[in-house]
Amino acid sequence: MIDAIAKDDCLLELERLNRAVGASGDVAYDWDLATDQLTFVGGVAPLFEAGGQSVPKSGEDLQLRISPEDLPRRRRMLSDHFAGSATFDCEYRIRAGNGEFHWLHDRGKVELSPAGTPVRMTGVIRLVTQRKKQEEQLQYLANFDDLTGHYNKLRLREALEHALTQSQRFGQPGVYMVIGIDHLDRINTGYGYEVGDAILVEIGQRLDHWLRAADVIGRPNGDCFGALLSVCSEEKARVAAERIIQSMREQPIVVGKEKIHVTVSIGAVAFSSQSKTAVDSMTKAESALHHAKTAGRDCLRFFTLTEAQRQDYRASMDIGEEVQQALKDNRIVLAYQPVVDARSHDIRYFECLARMYDREGTLIPAAKFIPAIEQLGLMRSIDNRVRDLAIGALEQFPDVSLAINISGLTATERSWQRGLVARLKGRRDLASRLIVEITETTALMDIEETSRFVFSLRALGCEVALDDFGAGFTTFHHLRALTVDVVKIDGSFIRDIAGDKQNQIFIRNLLALAGSLNVATVAECVETKEDADYLATEGVDLLQGYYFGRPDVDDHLLGFGQGARPPMKSAAGD
Repeated sequence: MIDAIAKDDCLLELERLNRAVGASGDVAYDWDLATDQLTFVGGVAPLFEAGGQSVPKSGEDLQLRISPEDLPRRRRMLSDHFAGSATFDCEYRIRAGNGEFHWLHDRGKVELSPAGTPVRMTGVIRLVTQRKKQEEQLQYLANFDDLTGHYNKLRLREALEHALTQSQRFGQPGVYMVIGIDHLDRINTGYGYEVGDAILVEIGQRLDHWLRAADVIGRPNGDCFGALLSVCSEEKARVAAERIIQSMREQPIVVGKEKIHVTVSIGAVAFSSQSKTAVDSMTKAESALHHAKTAGRDCLRFFTLTEAQRQDYRASMDIGEEVQQALKDNRIVLAYQPVVDARSHDIRYFECLARMYDREGTLIPAAKFIPAIEQLGLMRSIDNRVRDLAIGALEQFPDVSLAINISGLTATERSWQRGLVARLKGRRDLASRLIVEITETTALMDIEETSRFVFSLRALGCEVALDDFGAGFTTFHHLRALTVDVVKIDGSFIRDIAGDKQNQIFIRNLLALAGSLNVATVAECVETKEDADYLATEGVDLLQGYYFGRPDVDDHLLGFGQGARPPMKSAAGD
């Protein structure tokens, strides 16, 4: 009687377990490795029975239905797990019927005999097909334009960087061109955006047909395509571009019952004779496209340099090479400028500004090299170095807070952020003393992406400042969406503010906008006592400028720490 009750209790417990596993959507399994018998608990039908397939009864049955592409990896992971060198956590596809495959997430643990031989495997399988589809879609969107299926701007730029590297290494010519659809805005207005989208898709397909299979096509902007023609002379590129223009001119696009005549304008730049970096190539091709449109559209323009422009370009290239060498030689340094309390003038933090020593040891201000390297697309390297130098200074001076600027290009690149996370993850003592400044114009380009970037920085423990506040068109909605901690009022509104009635009105409006969201304010470019006193009276929180000290590369200044008076105040007016 007792045995019967115990058996009933065991069956009841097993039934409860079966219901619990079924409710979770998982399937538990028991695999007897000696007999190869496989037993499942839970709802197995969605996993195995589609298309008339039966539930696998053995490990061999299961293996026969696993995708041949995934089978070697599963075998290797099982082998490693049986040897005790790894856990078993594997995702693979299994044939469910009609040639379709489901994605399964399999986690299990082996039981060993006293002799150390694997005898049994128990685990849990979960159906993850939907998640894998979502991951594939996200991966697709990270590289391709959702409408046309061509490369997106980021992927196109990466392809262009690679082509430029190959061109410089092997001396092979190439051309990057931008194909702009003329008056697409009018088409969208007259026919509707669905027709405009259909035209974009059709032009993308025509480009696939007109250009070589080896050419790379992308969609960097809403109304244009980018085409990368590697190992191609300027003369051949001209022929290809003229063929595109002529064909578009002669072949209207049919959308439904409408025949729409569409023309294109093309801007192109040759590499590596006219450009050395992907950003430079894209900028110059877009400049050439602008010239094509101002010349009446429906035509081709190559980017060309006047002699004066050529001299400037060569000078920029020389500066770019010098900066790259300075990075290798550790000649990029930080200059520190104090940001002070508007009323007490005590130091709150220092802003870090990039400086470079030339080969003779002369200090070069940022204005002499930053514009050139921005044009050449080298700002990521500078931003990476500034980030690392600032974090090193925070480690050396535990009583100091620092602010760093990052360029608009870097703000959209996740590699810089990954480097920051690697240095600051788990180091909230450092992160809480770091302020990252992004410009207002950069933020307004893509509020959603910038908000994500700001959120990730604040999650680390950093503060975020919006630089050049007032230079763009930030609204209450924008400022609330960005959730920054500090706004820095653009210096053009601050200089001589004590006597400028118009700017005084503007500043009051900016302060009201910042105050409504409890965001701290910084006035930069403060150069006189009168301006400092006026701004403090108006309610600005922090001040920065030559009145309180010029940027200085002497890191001993950081030893004064927060709360001290600026040690370089006597330098005002130098």
